[in-house]
Amino acid sequence: MTDVVQKLWGFCHTLRHDGIDYGDYIEQITYLLFLKMADERGVDLPDACDWGHLKLLSGVELTDDYPRMLRDLGKQSGILGDIFSGAQSRFTNPVNLRKLIALIDDTEWTSLDVDVKAEAFEGLLEKAASEGKKGAGQYFTPRLLIQSIMRCMKPDPRSKSDFTIGDPACGTGGFLIAAYEWLKDELKAEKAAPDRDTLKRIKEKTYFGQELVARPRRLALMNMYLHNVSPQIALGDSIYEVYNGPKFDVVITNPPFGNRGANQAPEREDFTVTTSNKQLNFIQHILTILKPGGRAAVVVPDNVLFADQAGEIFKILMQDCDLHTVLRLPRGTFTPYTPGTKTYVIYFTKGKPTKQVWLYDARANVPGITKKDRPLSTAHFADFEQAFGNDPNGQSPRTESDRFRCFGIDDIKKREYKLDGFKWIKDESLDDADDLGEPEEIITEAVTQLTAAIDELNQVLKLLEKPQKVEA
Repeated sequence: MTDVVQKLWGFCHTLRHDGIDYGDYIEQITYLLFLKMADERGVDLPDACDWGHLKLLSGVELTDDYPRMLRDLGKQSGILGDIFSGAQSRFTNPVNLRKLIALIDDTEWTSLDVDVKAEAFEGLLEKAASEGKKGAGQYFTPRLLIQSIMRCMKPDPRSKSDFTIGDPACGTGGFLIAAYEWLKDELKAEKAAPDRDTLKRIKEKTYFGQELVARPRRLALMNMYLHNVSPQIALGDSIYEVYNGPKFDVVITNPPFGNRGANQAPEREDFTVTTSNKQLNFIQHILTILKPGGRAAVVVPDNVLFADQAGEIFKILMQDCDLHTVLRLPRGTFTPYTPGTKTYVIYFTKGKPTKQVWLYDARANVPGITKKDRPLSTAHFADFEQAFGNDPNGQSPRTESDRFRCFGIDDIKKREYKLDGFKWIKDESLDDADDLGEPEEIITEAVTQLTAAIDELNQVLKLLEKPQKVEA
């Protein structure tokens, strides 16, 4: 894929002179990739709206008819119409569009042993991130991390006739795709195949998502469609809109990092704690959308475990759910997208209170992840997965180790439910001036700490601003 991505990205520089920026380019290229891969897989598309028709066009006819194709596809019913709803061509120069069509036509995408669209999109995001373009990290979670989460969560739709899987911040659909890929691998290993009705239910009534931004939602729909799955992915704000949708047996998600757009607390009766912290509100939202007995795995930045009001949220979480496992991820896990962000994965099951929490520290004394010299690998998660065990609800027999420790609820209460305080391994890398991390990582952590401090100061100001009661 490296050569293909390099070609596609190289052509992006040419298109900048045609007024197409990086974000537009990634979206425009996925329209064409979709049409080419649909052609390779024999997917039926409306007349004069397929790849065979498109690649015969040239000149003014091309730049006139291609927008018409996108409009016609957007008028179709079902998922195809959702994918192309509002789609527009950004090409004004037919030579550039013709060159990109030829570049894509030169590769038989579906024959490659990878999720090609995800690989191409991932590669383009990496290029954008490495060149300092903002926003790449909000759409992407490293696939190796997602796959590790799936091996722990085992999202098997065969276990119940109404089994549903949800991602309330689905981005380009990475978690939903991985959940379906996990099932395919299980079926292959078992040499089993569901009956026709079960397979139809799995493909049409199992996978749900919600995404705030139209572009990544479109990519998620494309990705699932090319896997022959019809998900239900709503366009909307998971936090600020009152939720009236289905509830889920499994929620797997990576809510967006940062606090952009979170300058006010949502007005929702189902949220017990009033806060403007976006990630803490996502945790409250997940409590709402989980079925009783449902389980969740959520990627959260470090500050979620120590931010102002984190203790209040986690107290409620541990009263309503069994927060059985917490994984502290290696530094640089999100390289190159948001390399300075430090993260955890929290695993919990709704329906019974937490009695103890098992914490696995995969960060202390582990060299930070880099794109070239120390890339993320399955080895980073292998020991944790073994320690986690086979029970997706975290109830497998467990043994403490250097990196895996169990803390009772009484110890957690003493720390006011703030789990970031449980660090039992002396991190020798912090004493090594040569291993303090990249400047961006240091700055990101400093900003995180300062943001948390500012939030707490704002809470103090609000208390001071309240009218004081005067004793009679």
